[in-house]
Amino acid sequence: MSILVRPHPNPPPQCGRGGGQGQHLPLRVHWRLDLSVPLLVVLGAFLCALVLLPLGWLGWYSITDTNGVPTLANFARLATDPTFVGPYLSALGIAAGVAAGGSAAAMPLAWLVARTDLPLRGAIRALVTASFVTPPFLGAIAWEILAAPNSGILNQWYRAIFGLEPYEHLFDIYTAEGVVFVMACYSFPYVFVLLANALDNIPAELEDASAILGGTRRATLRRVTLPMVMPALLAAGLVAFLQALTQFGTPAILALPAGFHVITTKIWALFQYPPNPHLAAAAAVPLLVLTILLLQARQWLLGRRGYAVIGGKSGAPRRIGLGIWRVPALAFALAVLALPIFLPYAALIKTAIVRTPSDPLTFETLTWHNLHFVFLEFSQTRLALWNTILLGLAAATALTFLALIVSYVTTRGLVAGHRFLGILATAPIAIPGIVLGVGLFLSYTRPPLVLYGTLWILLLAFLTIELPAGYQQLQAAFRGLHPELEEAGRIFGATRLGALRRITAPLLRTSLVATWCFVFIGVIRELSATIMLTTAQTKVVSVIIYDLNESGDLGAISVLGLTLLVITFLVVGIANRLPVLGRPPHRMV
Repeated sequence: MSILVRPHPNPPPQCGRGGGQGQHLPLRVHWRLDLSVPLLVVLGAFLCALVLLPLGWLGWYSITDTNGVPTLANFARLATDPTFVGPYLSALGIAAGVAAGGSAAAMPLAWLVARTDLPLRGAIRALVTASFVTPPFLGAIAWEILAAPNSGILNQWYRAIFGLEPYEHLFDIYTAEGVVFVMACYSFPYVFVLLANALDNIPAELEDASAILGGTRRATLRRVTLPMVMPALLAAGLVAFLQALTQFGTPAILALPAGFHVITTKIWALFQYPPNPHLAAAAAVPLLVLTILLLQARQWLLGRRGYAVIGGKSGAPRRIGLGIWRVPALAFALAVLALPIFLPYAALIKTAIVRTPSDPLTFETLTWHNLHFVFLEFSQTRLALWNTILLGLAAATALTFLALIVSYVTTRGLVAGHRFLGILATAPIAIPGIVLGVGLFLSYTRPPLVLYGTLWILLLAFLTIELPAGYQQLQAAFRGLHPELEEAGRIFGATRLGALRRITAPLLRTSLVATWCFVFIGVIRELSATIMLTTAQTKVVSVIIYDLNESGDLGAISVLGLTLLVITFLVVGIANRLPVLGRPPHRMV
């Protein structure tokens, strides 16, 4: 309950001693119900259920047997059974290779874009950012089309150019090296962004001082620039390692045909017939613990800075002239971008418009067969598209609202325990998708809340997975906004939530749109948790693509994949053009 005290608008004149001196204005007291605190209590309870409930059931199943008796036999089997030790070691080895490969490709590209006069720098940075939109599992299928040993387009060209036998090949994507290569293609953007931002923030004065003292460009790079970006480089490598360690789609598409498991595919296999949820839960716990440790290491690395700028704003870094090396450098940048973007997109487009992937692209081989099959004959397309768009819009909208409220509470410190809300909102970042899928499956396949087989369980999964990113982005936006305007709104009678809705949220329009778009893209890309939670009536496009890949229908996959990309770009483009929270702040009072 809030109490608002205002002067009476038309006070009657009152004269006291002194001829009109000492007039008293009567006060009018308004009672207004403030639902802020009850809403925040409900919000805290919802976050607890969202995060802690699946983790609680995951922990309980991991230490019990099929009869519910506590036991450590599940963990003992994980440590001694070669069928589990092997997938763990394979996952760690592949993740290490992805971190090394992604860093090796991203570091020179980030330096060229951030510190040189490379042509088309802005376009290259935008293309790297756009590669986030491509789901890694779709990229893996595109590289199947390109580099399968027998039918791959690149191997066909290789045999045609050198006149080789039909089964000779140069590339084989169905190997551990192929898995590392494809996963590195879609992990390197994370490394690139962190490194490019670190290079942008290096003060120019430090490198100028090295040059004044006689340091060559190579010496300055080795002794000044590299040490200053090393924390960001190591943190970016950990991000790539973590992405590869917890990913399901690419290993399922490329590693399983090669005859080996990683731990995420092994956990998924434990839910096939006959299912063993207790062993699956136990197998997910080490992955969860390792993820938490890696995230802590990343935070520690990003928090270590080898320099501090004192005395005001530093100058912009000096760009290095490439001279005659501009064209080779641009060729290198385009070659790097060809691996995650140009070649895979070209392969998907070509496969979508010919009858079989091995057909050459000529006027005679062009066909509408794949489009006709996907949109008119395949019965699951419409339902999957509807589920995907509905979940994307619902999850993006609900999570943007949820992150807005939580970041507002934690940044402004409105209630006791607001720090706990921040911890809950950040905690899911340590939960890999496959682990969350296991936890949600165990939580909502039993009374009193049976959500398995409905879209609600998928919505909960998407909200949990994307909550940390949305919360951190909006929290940073709130920190850059002074609370004086909110306080002014409170003085004029607005509740806390009213001030947030009419004053603060419109000022955060750009951040709200960015958060909404980021969540929508994340929902479209998600496969790790989704594969554990869908049924015949709740399948989304990512799961349909995975199912079609098992049947080898690459033409239909290409059409669906391109449709998914078009929808993503279209919805994000519309979101960036629509007004958010329509009314301007001044209309509140």
